[in-house]
Amino acid sequence: MRSLSLVLALLLAWPALAVEHAVAPGEGGLANAIAGAAPGDVLRLGDGVHIGPVIIDRSLTLTGTRAAVIDGQGQGTVVTIAAPDVTLRGFAVTGSGMVNKDLNAGVKILKGADRAQVLGLRLTENMHGIDVHGGRDARVIGNEITGTRDTRMNERGNGVYVWNSPGTVVQGNVIRYGRDGIFSNTSADSFYRDNLFRDLRFAVHFMYTRNTEVSGNISIGNHLGFAIMYSDRTVIRDNLSLGDREHGLMLNYANNADVSGNLIRGGAAKCLFIYNAHKNLIWENRFQDCGIGIHFTAGSERNVLTDNAFIGNREQVKYVGTRHVEWSHEGRGNFWSDHPGFDLNGDGIADGVYRPNDLMDHILWSQPAAALLTGSPAVQLIRWSQQSFPATLPGGVQDSAPLMRPLTIPVPPEIEAYEAEVAGRWTEGNYDDIDLNDLATH
Repeated sequence: MRSLSLVLALLLAWPALAVEHAVAPGEGGLANAIAGAAPGDVLRLGDGVHIGPVIIDRSLTLTGTRAAVIDGQGQGTVVTIAAPDVTLRGFAVTGSGMVNKDLNAGVKILKGADRAQVLGLRLTENMHGIDVHGGRDARVIGNEITGTRDTRMNERGNGVYVWNSPGTVVQGNVIRYGRDGIFSNTSADSFYRDNLFRDLRFAVHFMYTRNTEVSGNISIGNHLGFAIMYSDRTVIRDNLSLGDREHGLMLNYANNADVSGNLIRGGAAKCLFIYNAHKNLIWENRFQDCGIGIHFTAGSERNVLTDNAFIGNREQVKYVGTRHVEWSHEGRGNFWSDHPGFDLNGDGIADGVYRPNDLMDHILWSQPAAALLTGSPAVQLIRWSQQSFPATLPGGVQDSAPLMRPLTIPVPPEIEAYEAEVAGRWTEGNYDDIDLNDLATH
């Protein structure tokens, strides 16, 4: 009897089997199908145009091919998810409103709409692609998001906007045009992995974000690759920044980050820009072919740099400060392509200390007009004296254990083809309307 009672209880608690409904295209059909569906049902969208906007207020699955299109007709957000456990899969979404301050979007996930899944959609002609706005544990995976191309980049929307939505996973998306690829604001405990970003302002942009991973992403030809601002405990691992304009990676008021395995190559004015950022571990990255390899300023302290490679940058280090800073850790420093070091004992560590900057560098940073004197005998005498008598060098960066060999980070051939397409882009003055050095505008 006890076993029978248990079986009956389980049967009564078991939800009704999900029912699949075919939804024909046209006006009102999708909204009516949502209103008539029971939680757990599947709505299969027929090919053609389904007129929106629509609000999903119960746990449903909407699925279809890319030929099935939900069109918002330029009104607000096209698909609003207002219930937990909703899945959108496979179809196309277009035609949101274009009011940026209202966060009009192709898909919006509201607070309380937890565990939403947005999988394999094509989103075009929307202000923001997907707005995760308070829902927890969202999954945004495998979508193709093409933003607007208005002249003023700062007035465009983001590919994926994440606001106060812990547990979000944004993975395997292709995001092109618009403002920022992913903008994470006041959020935490999330994962942004294996996304491809092209032709944007920032590929990934963090503001007040904590305990979040950015890994395996590719940024190509954007104004800035990865901007980590006012954030804590970010893991930035195995990303590529190729041909980005201003910075490949920026740490601005970013603390306790783990930065490793990243390749920043070509185009950028600065491969790595560190501004008032503290206690960051920066290791096994490759910074190559930038105007400045690393610009380090505004009192940034207690950062560890080791096992990185600085290759072919016009200026390897720009350190604005007077303190002595050591860039080696536990007997291992970094590789510097301009360091003519020797390794007599064959341990892989150069026998001489590397110092990237001298007194004249500091003068030129503070007094740019002094560049006219760079080739003068007086300047050459000062530089020779400092090389011959290191005790006369000013405070600044030194690497006491520079490496003899650089690490390599491979780039897939198809990604190298994209990189080749943007080569030389920023010499043509295609800068839109933004000033990336004005940190207050971010």
